[in-house]
Amino acid sequence: MQVFSFSRPLNFMRLKWPAVVLSGLLLLGSVLSFSFNGINWGLDFTGGTVIEAGFAQPADLVAVRQTLDSAGYGDAVVQLFGSSRDVLIRIPLRADVAQAVVGDSVLQALNAQQTEPVSMRRVEFVGPSVGEELKQDGGMAMLVALIGILLYVAMRFEWRLSVGAVVALAHDVILTLGLFSVLQLEFDLTVLAAILALIGYSINDTIVVFDRIRESFRKLRDAGAAEVINTAITSTLNRTVITSLTTVLVLIVLFYLGGALIHGFATALLFGIAVGTYSSIYVASAIAEILGISREDMLPPPPVEQEEQDIRA
Repeated sequence: MQVFSFSRPLNFMRLKWPAVVLSGLLLLGSVLSFSFNGINWGLDFTGGTVIEAGFAQPADLVAVRQTLDSAGYGDAVVQLFGSSRDVLIRIPLRADVAQAVVGDSVLQALNAQQTEPVSMRRVEFVGPSVGEELKQDGGMAMLVALIGILLYVAMRFEWRLSVGAVVALAHDVILTLGLFSVLQLEFDLTVLAAILALIGYSINDTIVVFDRIRESFRKLRDAGAAEVINTAITSTLNRTVITSLTTVLVLIVLFYLGGALIHGFATALLFGIAVGTYSSIYVASAIAEILGISREDMLPPPPVEQEEQDIRA
């Protein structure tokens, strides 16, 4: 299905320097936000208690927060979980309260303020050492993914394209983390999973563009690098738009109907896909052109027999 049809390639590379400046400013803003705001780590990383409580009637979250505040849990995060009768309570780790008694204490406080009994659906404890280990393992997972992609693209294509691909991936990850830092959205394991999925999605989009760039370099013998890249991006624009739109539609449904537990997951992927589509064009490809990619770099090596004949000649 053709969404766009163009008689001539669009001149994407005309805007490469404004795009580089924009990306640089966004990256700088993300780093500054990390420095001043930090990341709002979830209990998966900081440690604490997660309680899922079931109410007989639709829960009044304001009253629940007031009850927990009176019980000494003023720092608790309270939100609906799936339905108006299911409430998820997140209580950060505290040195003055034993984790083993938090669940019973919260249930007792809630039942004291409710006319009908509140049931305890689930209680989970995450220790600080486990949370720190998850944080380190998550960071290592992203680093290993980026290094593996760097090596793969370098072997399959060319080192200039490899650098562009990895810079684009790092760009997508940092900006997505920056969004969570600026808005102080909770960063938990579901968000980490979304970022790892984003790395895979973004590199797939970039590889499709790189494949077409290699083909275009071999077909357009007299064209310059900018013209070849513009031709390759234009020829893959239909595929990029259709793939991105269908994925975004699914994520929008997940965001509104999937419940509060996966809001962070859907938010990270929604923002990441938009940024990843942009970076495949204006980061990965633009960096390859800035580094001086040429037709000679993309040609296959000559056969050994041809090399020997050239040496003898």
